[in-house]
Formats: sequence, C-alpha cells, structure tokens
Amino acid sequence: MFTFTRCNHPKTMQHKILIVEDDQHISEILEINLSNEGFEVVCAFSAEEAMEKLDESFHLILLDIMMGGMSGYKMAGKLRSGGNHIPIIFLTAKDTENDMLTGFSVGGDDYISKPFSIKEVVARIQALLKRNKTYSRTPKEESKWNFDDLKINTELKEVWIGEDKVELTKTEFEIFSLLAENAERIFSRPEIIDKVWGSSAFITERTVDVHITRLRKKLGDYAYTITSRSGYGYRFNANEG
Repeated sequence: MFTFTRCNHPKTMQHKILIVEDDQHISEILEINLSNEGFEVVCAFSAEEAMEKLDESFHLILLDIMMGGMSGYKMAGKLRSGGNHIPIIFLTAKDTENDMLTGFSVGGDDYISKPFSIKEVVARIQALLKRNKTYSRTPKEESKWNFDDLKINTELKEVWIGEDKVELTKTEFEIFSLLAENAERIFSRPEIIDKVWGSSAFITERTVDVHITRLRKKLGDYAYTITSRSGYGYRFNANEG
C-alpha cells in the first residue's frame, strides 16, 4: 500500500528524477518520499507535460502507463526511437506477464505494480541507478569490438553495421555487449538476468527471450551472431554466417 515515510538523515544523493503520474495523490506521495531520500524530484501529470520538461539533467523516469492522452508505453517508445536511453521504471496497476513484457519491449528498464511500498520504489531506483553507473565504467582500451562490418563501442554505447547505426535500447545494448565481450561463452537466462538487471530484479526468463528476439531483428544480417543452445542459453558467435 502507499505510505508516507519521514526520513531525518541528510540528503546525500544528487540524482534527478522525473515522476510522470496523472494521479495527484500518488504523485505527491512519491515526491515527498523520494525528496526525503535525497533525490531531486520533478513531477509531470501527463506524458505530454513530461516530454516538455525532460532534459539531459534527469537521471531516471518513474512513468505511469495508463494516463489520459499519451500512454506511458507510447512515451517510452518515442524516447527510445529518438535515441534517448534514460532509465525508465514503469508504474502500473496492470501486472500480467504480457503487460510486463510489453513494458520491456518498448524500452522500459524495470516495472513496479501498484499498489507498491515506498521502500520497494526506492530500492528499485537505487539498484537501477547503481547498475547504470557501474556499467558506464568501461576502460577505453577495451571499449571496441569489431566483427567484419559489425562494430560495438561500449564506451559510447553504440552498435554499427557498416555506416548504419543500430538503435538499441539500453537493456538490449547491455545484453548484446555482455555476450560479445564473452564470445563463445554460453550465458543461461538466469545469468543474463543477474548480469544485466541484477540479482534483486523481478525479471522472468521469458523477458530475456523477448529482448533477444528484438536484438536479432535489429541486427538484420548479423542476427546469426546471437545463437542459442536449447536447455543452456545464449552466446555470441561471429563465426556462423
């Protein structure tokens, strides 16, 4: 259930969060509690308003799915298609597996069902921000992999095929680079979940399959570089064409 939590510790975090929620009561609860946790919080009551407020100063979006006007799914899709890979956590009363998979397929990074506890929201935010920070620490000398015309740059978080940039979501890129950096090693679905989402994430193995399917589609002629072995998992193999 939704609860207010009062915190007396000093504000040490400087992350800026955009809350996109059309229920003013829920928005206010989130704003107060996240501010108490040390986050800088900005609220928007529609996706349209959020798109106007969003800029590069934000670190994460808490995004409601069911809103009047543009839905959260549509907003996330517009951001990802426009090359914006800011972490997104969906907030929704829709909690079926298909709803979750839809959220991940449009570029969401995490999914929290209503009603939720503030402790859970804070924990998910901190885990995602930590994951984002940790993942960005790639040494420059190990930041590039080339496989014929397929190029992966983990410093810039980009994938290119020839002269064409492959537009991947943050999660898709992390899965792909994980496999590429460990070529010939097979990763089980639970291992991929642990490496990409973290051991505390509430992610199903089917979610991995959805991301792999989307990855293969975007890679086109290089879809063969992601291979599967029944009962084991996925691996990167540049030698099968």
